[in-house]
Amino acid sequence: MEKIRVNYLFDGAVAQIILDHGKSNILDIQMMTELTGVLKEMRQMPDLKLVTFDGEGRNFSFGASVAEHTEELSEKMLETFHSMFFALIELSTPTLAKISGHCLGGGFELPLACSFVFADKSARIGQPEIMLGVFAPPASVILPMRVGYLKAEELLLTGKIIDAEEAKAMGLVNEVFEDKESMAQATEEWIKKYILPKSASSLRYAVKAVRLAFDNTMRSNLPALSEIYNRELMKSHDANEGIKSFMEKRKPEWKNR
Repeated sequence: MEKIRVNYLFDGAVAQIILDHGKSNILDIQMMTELTGVLKEMRQMPDLKLVTFDGEGRNFSFGASVAEHTEELSEKMLETFHSMFFALIELSTPTLAKISGHCLGGGFELPLACSFVFADKSARIGQPEIMLGVFAPPASVILPMRVGYLKAEELLLTGKIIDAEEAKAMGLVNEVFEDKESMAQATEEWIKKYILPKSASSLRYAVKAVRLAFDNTMRSNLPALSEIYNRELMKSHDANEGIKSFMEKRKPEWKNR
C-alpha cells in the first residue's frame, strides 16, 4: 500500500507530494522509504522548479511512528528518516510545505527542512518528543539554525505546541492563511509569481549556495546525533519507558535513569 501520492503540475515544473496515510499521516518507515525514493527520482528531472508537501485530509502529520521508536527498531527508523533529509539535500530544488492541522515531531521536521513553510490557522506545530522521554535529532540541528538557540530550546525542551501565528512570529512559517482552501489558492498564485518565471537550473544553484552551511551541518551532525540516540538514549530506562507508556496509553513512571 502506497502512503504518498505525487502530482506533477505546471507542465512538470512543480511536484506535489501528498502524505496520505489515514487521518494522522504517520511517517512510518514505509512512508519515509517512499518519500526518499521519490526525491531521488526527482534528481533526474532537470525542469523541476519546486517540490511541495501536503498532508491529505485535516492534518499534515502527527509525526513519526511511535511504535518504531522502540530500542529494537530505532536504529532502522532513524537511518531511514535521515536518508530522507539527505535526499532533500542532494535534490537541491526549492521545497515548500503547506501545513494544516497537527504537524508534530517528525511530521514537523520535514517542513523544517523546506525552503518555504505556509500554514493555515488550524495548524498546531511542535516537537513533543521530550514528553516521550526522547529527543528529535533533525530538529535539534535545524531549529537553532532557523530560530536561534533561545526559541529552539524552548520548543525542544518543553515539548510545547504552538499555533500558526506564533510559529510565524518565531520565524518558522512564512505565511499564514485562513484555511486550507485559501492556502492552496494563494500558493498557486505564489508559484506563478515567484517560481515559474525562474530557471530551474539557476534555482538549484541558488539553493546550493544559500544552504551551504545548512547542508554541511546536517551532513556532519545527524550521524553524530544518531549515535547518541541509539547508543546512549535508547539504553536508558526512561526513553524506553516513555515509548512503552505511550503505547500502553498510561502515564510514564520516570526513574531519571
